[in-house]
Amino acid sequence: MMNARSLLLVFLLLALSKQELYSQLGFSHEIGVITGPVAFYSDFGQRNDFDTNKGNVGIGVGLIHYINFSYRADCNCYTRDVYFNDHFKIRNEIDYHVTSFDHFGEWVDPDKTSETADQLRAMKGKSRVFDIGTQLEYFPLSIRDFAAGGYKIAPFGAVGVHWVSFDPEVYSELGPLNTSVTTPFPKYRDAFQQEGDSTWSIVMSVGIRYKLSPLSDLMLDSRWQYYFSNWVDGLNPSEENNGGFPVPENKANDWIYWLNIGYIYYIE
Repeated sequence: MMNARSLLLVFLLLALSKQELYSQLGFSHEIGVITGPVAFYSDFGQRNDFDTNKGNVGIGVGLIHYINFSYRADCNCYTRDVYFNDHFKIRNEIDYHVTSFDHFGEWVDPDKTSETADQLRAMKGKSRVFDIGTQLEYFPLSIRDFAAGGYKIAPFGAVGVHWVSFDPEVYSELGPLNTSVTTPFPKYRDAFQQEGDSTWSIVMSVGIRYKLSPLSDLMLDSRWQYYFSNWVDGLNPSEENNGGFPVPENKANDWIYWLNIGYIYYIE
């Protein structure tokens, strides 16, 4: 698995190379930081369960870089007045989030006293996730007017692709996994991954920017990110492991909902 320092270096190299390219074309740039809670929808817990959704929540941070097409840094003037320049930005970013996992839901309720319930209560997990990628952001209102102070709030929507590096950890407080003492069979047999790996993801978000000053914004971003892997949390109780029977809590790959707040600064 690529570590944080390597990913940060890759991000900075990509950002600098893109900045040099777009600066030659005259476009301006913005940088910022984001942070907020990450709700991780994994194979831990019961599907569509409120306690699961609020219990398996981590925290994330990110560094972001924007290409702003509406303004030319080389002449301190606006670019040609075309729709794309005034309504789209490119957003490059690197993110890191950590989430700890427990089983929640009816199968581990206090009134459940079976061996399986005890095994599920003792099963724990954690995943550390780095990702790097690009999104295309669309602003329905004029970017120029917002930058000039024509209005304080600018809504946006975005879609993009991120490469993801994840490092999961799953264990039982009762002892080693994949034994009759710790692991409910057959569904969870060989359903664990402890090694780091990588995958791709689709990112979609909606949010708003609030104009603080001519050169700075606050941002509220509501993000949905779907991974092309079911091992990001380290747990994958598949139908194959379950003798061909469906696994209701495992109908989709792992995904997250991230509500973050950010600070954006216009550097050119």
